[in-house]
Amino acid sequence: MVKTFGCIRFVYNKMLAERKETYEKHKDNMTLLKKQKLPTPAKYKKEFEWLKEVDSLALANAQLNLQTAFSNFFSGKTKYPKFKNRKSKQSYTTNMVNGNIKILDSHIKLPKLTPLRMKQHREIPSHHVIKSCTISRSATGKYHISILTEYEHNPGKKEINQVVGLDFAMNGLFVESEQGKKANYPQFYRQVEEKLAKEQRKLSKMMNGSSRWKKQRAKVAKLHEKVANQRKNFLHQESRKLVNRYDCVVIEDLDMKGMSKAFRFGKSVADNGWGMFTTFLRYKLDEEGKQLIKIDK
Repeated sequence: MVKTFGCIRFVYNKMLAERKETYEKHKDNMTLLKKQKLPTPAKYKKEFEWLKEVDSLALANAQLNLQTAFSNFFSGKTKYPKFKNRKSKQSYTTNMVNGNIKILDSHIKLPKLTPLRMKQHREIPSHHVIKSCTISRSATGKYHISILTEYEHNPGKKEINQVVGLDFAMNGLFVESEQGKKANYPQFYRQVEEKLAKEQRKLSKMMNGSSRWKKQRAKVAKLHEKVANQRKNFLHQESRKLVNRYDCVVIEDLDMKGMSKAFRFGKSVADNGWGMFTTFLRYKLDEEGKQLIKIDK
């Protein structure tokens, strides 16, 4: 898997470097640049034979990801794609083709790998069809597999009887319009901020790349990971409570980045995870035919 992460990064950067050369030559001809296709990963396999050792579908998905990045750039959604380095997120996606992905008893079989032991979060229903798997590695060295499935689900629109408005609160996530009830977000980052600062100071004094530095870096990463997991768990629970109680949820269309810069509330805004919360809320409501409405500030 580590080898595949490296090969994905290598192929992505190779394709981006070639495309960048063309971009520099034909900056004025945007029509030509939009029509130009990326080279395929197969082009590099003759020169770099070790690319044949990893999953070819994973390499193909790296090409698709770069193509999407360029499409977003040309449409004005994002900036020009950047090169990946070892500090980038370590992940790759492989697709289901001719039964090459199988879930066995507490194991999963993936292309180019022997069956891997895993802790399965929940069973996949029999009517779900596996489409792809994304394998990722966290900063603490944990491996996760996200399984994408396809199934038929047509929720009819629910009649709106119960409606609630949520007002963003810096110190408690939100306040409900009906009863003035607060989410009372525990501010997980603030709870470990002092300890995190202490561990980061230790890390800054160590020699970069040494064995002691690696151990200390893992300590810092574990603290960050714990906060992220606590936050995600809390936001899942709160969004589920709201979806169970109401048919329609109304929120403000807030610019969280602008708010964090303008009022210097960067840490508080990031700790709340309002953007993640609204994402969870939207997909949970959609699944049940309910509505999320965004209104002006």
